[in-house]
Amino acid sequence: MKKLLAGVVAGVVVVAGAGWAVGSRLRSPADEAARRAAPAASLVTAAVERRKLVSTVVLSGTVEYGSPLPIALAGAVGGTAEQQRATRAPRKGRIKEGAVLMEVNGRPVFALRGAVPMHRTIAPGTKGEDVEQLQRALRRLGYGAPSTGVFDGATIAAVTGMYAKKGYEAQQPTTTDRQTYDTLRKAVRTAQETLATEKQALDRGRDVLPLKVRLDNARADLKAARAALAGAESRELTPADETRLAAAESAVRAAEERLAEVEQALTAARTRPTSTPTGTPPGTPVPQPTPSEEDTSLLELKVANARADLAAAQDALDRAREEAREARDAKLEELRKAVRTAKEAVVTAEQALRQARQLSPARLKVAHAREDVAAAKELLADFARTYGVSIPPGEVVFLPKLPARVQKVSVKAGRRVEDEVATVTSSTFAVTGSVEAAESELLRPGMEATVEVDAGRTYPAVLTAVGDKAKPPGGEEAPEGSLPVLITPSGSKGLRAGTAVTARVTVGATDEPVLVVPVAAVITSADGKARVRVEYATDRTKDVEVRTGLTADGNVEVTGALKEGDRVVIGDA
Repeated sequence: MKKLLAGVVAGVVVVAGAGWAVGSRLRSPADEAARRAAPAASLVTAAVERRKLVSTVVLSGTVEYGSPLPIALAGAVGGTAEQQRATRAPRKGRIKEGAVLMEVNGRPVFALRGAVPMHRTIAPGTKGEDVEQLQRALRRLGYGAPSTGVFDGATIAAVTGMYAKKGYEAQQPTTTDRQTYDTLRKAVRTAQETLATEKQALDRGRDVLPLKVRLDNARADLKAARAALAGAESRELTPADETRLAAAESAVRAAEERLAEVEQALTAARTRPTSTPTGTPPGTPVPQPTPSEEDTSLLELKVANARADLAAAQDALDRAREEAREARDAKLEELRKAVRTAKEAVVTAEQALRQARQLSPARLKVAHAREDVAAAKELLADFARTYGVSIPPGEVVFLPKLPARVQKVSVKAGRRVEDEVATVTSSTFAVTGSVEAAESELLRPGMEATVEVDAGRTYPAVLTAVGDKAKPPGGEEAPEGSLPVLITPSGSKGLRAGTAVTARVTVGATDEPVLVVPVAAVITSADGKARVRVEYATDRTKDVEVRTGLTADGNVEVTGALKEGDRVVIGDA
C-alpha cells in the first residue's frame, strides 16, 4: 500500500513539473506584444547652473595691419550753400589731432579725435555727446574748453582760438542770418508799438475814459483815507484834547498845592506855643495851652474845602481823559469806515472799467496785438538761440584714433567734394569681417570684444565700426545680407597681417553669477508666462514659473523658485 501511494505521489509531481515547464514557455499574443513593445520613455534633464552669462556675436575675420578707414565730410564746409570744391587736397603722411586735413572753398577741415561722428552744425546752445567730444578735444589741444556738453560762450571762445591759431576765422553768421536776425528784431519792435497804440486807443475810448477817470479818483480817495487813518492811529490825542487835559492836570496840581498849604497852616495853629509866666524858675516845664476852637475851626474848614476841590479836579481830569479816549476811538472808527467805503468804490470802478474794456470794440485789437508781440518774441528767441559763431558739419572730422596716417587721397584740388575725401590707417592692427544684418543691430561702436587666433591665444579688442564705415576701401564686398565690421585689438604683439581669426563681440553680460538653464527647458504657456518642468523624483515633474533674462550660447538667465542643482526637463528619450 505504501509503495502504491508513493508511486501516485511521484506521478503527480512529475505531471506538475511538466505542466510548469510547459506553462513557462508558452505566452499569449498579448504577452508577446507587450514583451516586444519599446520601453517606456524616460526624461532628458539638465542641471540648473549658477554662473556668469555672456552674450556674444561671433564672426570670422582677417587681421589687417593699419586697417584703413575712409573719411567723408558730414556736410557743407562754411556757411554757404555754394558748390563745395577742394581748394587744398589732403596730403599723404602722418596727421595729428588739431591739424587741418584739407581746405574746401578756402575753409579748413580739422581732424579731431572722437568716436561720435560729426553729423550736424554745432551752433550756440547745441547740446549732446558730439559737443562733449568737441570740448574734450579742445582741452587736449590746450584751449581750456569747459565740460558742460553745451556749445556755450566759453566753448565758442576756445573754438575761435583754435581757428585763429591755424590762420582762419571761425564761422560767423552769414549775411542772410544777420538780415534775418535784424528783421526779427524789427518785427518785435513793430508789434510792441502796435500794442501800445491799440492800448492807448482803448483807454482813450469814449466808453472807457470816464470810467478810467472814476477809477483814478477812487484810488486817490482810498489813498487819502488810508493816510488819514494812519495819521490818526499814530497820534494818541488831538490838539484840542491835549489842551483840555493840560488844563485839567493844572487844576489838579493847583488843588494839591492849596490842600498842602491849608493843611500846613492847620498843623501850625495846633502846635503854636503861649508866653512863659513871670517868676518861673528856669528849667521848670511850662504847660502848653490848648488852641481854642476859634483858632482852628476856620483852618479845618479850609482843609476840608481844599480836599473837596482836589477830588473835584481829579474827577474832572479822569472825565477829560475818558472823553479824549472815546473821541479818539470814534474818530478812528469813522476813518476806518471811510477806508472801507473808498475800497468798495475802487473795486466798483475797476469792475466797471473791466467790463467796459471787454465790451469795447478796441479790446479785440489789443488782444490780437498782444498775440503778435508774443509770436514775434518767440521767433526771435528761437533764432537767437542758434545765432553766432558755429561749426559747420563739414569743418570737423572725428577719427577714432589720432595720430593717424593718410594712406589714400580720394579728391584732388579743384574737384568737387562729394563722397570720400581720403583714407587713413592707424599704426595698430585691426580685424575686418562681416555679420548678418540682423546681428548688426545688436552691435554698437565701443563694445568689448576678443580676437582668437588658431593657436588659441586671445586678445582683448574693441568694436570700432559697423557698416559702411567699417568697409575697407578697395576690399571685398560683404556677403549679401551682411554688414562689414571693424574690430581693433588692444595689443598687437603676436599678431600678423593676413591671419584668419575668430572675433567675439560682447553684446550683453550679467554683472555676477546667475541661475541659467538651457533654452530648450523654457516653455511659454498660453497665458504668456514662462515655465520650466522640474524633476523632483524619478520621472515625476512639476511646473515652476520663471522670469527670463539674458540669452547666450543656448542658455538663458532665469529667476524664480529654482536653485542651483535642480534638474529641468529639456526633452523625452
